[in-house]
Amino acid sequence: MNARQLEIFRAIMRSGTLTSAAQLLNVSQPAISKVLRHLEDQLGYKLFERVGGRLHPTAEAQLLFIDADRVFREIETVRDLAIRIGERRIGLLRIGASAPPSFAVLPATLTAFRKRHPGVKVILRTLPAEELAEKILVGDIDLGLTMSSIRVPMVQAELLTTTRVVALMQEDSPLARKTVVTPADLVDQVLISYGSHADVGVPLDAAYERAGLPRTIGIEISLAISALPLVQAGLGVALVDGLLPWTRFPGVTIRPFEPRVLMSLSLVTSGIRPASRFVRDISDDIRAAIAALPGEAAAPAAVPTSRSDRSRARRT
Repeated sequence: MNARQLEIFRAIMRSGTLTSAAQLLNVSQPAISKVLRHLEDQLGYKLFERVGGRLHPTAEAQLLFIDADRVFREIETVRDLAIRIGERRIGLLRIGASAPPSFAVLPATLTAFRKRHPGVKVILRTLPAEELAEKILVGDIDLGLTMSSIRVPMVQAELLTTTRVVALMQEDSPLARKTVVTPADLVDQVLISYGSHADVGVPLDAAYERAGLPRTIGIEISLAISALPLVQAGLGVALVDGLLPWTRFPGVTIRPFEPRVLMSLSLVTSGIRPASRFVRDISDDIRAAIAALPGEAAAPAAVPTSRSDRSRARRT
């Protein structure tokens, strides 16, 4: 059974008649009949019985159709991929990003990029790091921005910058009168923050240990932005990344957390597919947008000084 026979068999199964199958495939009915007869001769058994002027699939055809339909859907997936590749050449850029860079970095990035490339369609998806890496691997997105470590073979992660952890609180909180917030300041507060399993969870736990205090989380979050409505509602004080433009949101303010704990922002690309010119182009816009961030929202990433350091930076 070749691909053309498979396509015709599937069309007959789905439409129920030779005429409908011919119309579906835009070929003549005699051509459909000829291919069907040849296929049945090859297989050595009937696929359809004609009853009352209509084709009825045999039990053998029903069994064959299950896998035949699956195989043809896979062929259609490859065909769609080929079309998407063509679309990318004429103007398609797909970005996956977590919430902090989506708020803080991408508005300026896309403003600059679209001034030069107004005809390029940009698809932006908000994704967790695990899903981002998977979609990079299969080619569903072209590049990603994430605050979490990517440790997946064939996925490249370039450290762009670091940002410190901040305390997010209601603007009328007594803590807002402080210059910095320490673990001791948060003892009587409901703590909203990342769990110990998160990338930043280990250094946060270590900061509390150095202060001789346990880091007791009242409300655990996985996304920084999910802390916003909780803090606005007065449910506690959050320790979150400082990259998000928190002061743009009503009713909240931030203070630096001490001891200093840093989070990393990485640019993620495929290690097995050549980057399109749009990826290389927008990467420069991303770096420019990061350089323009105010205050301590982002600090320059440390420059690796040795080959092993550079390799480690790409992996983190």
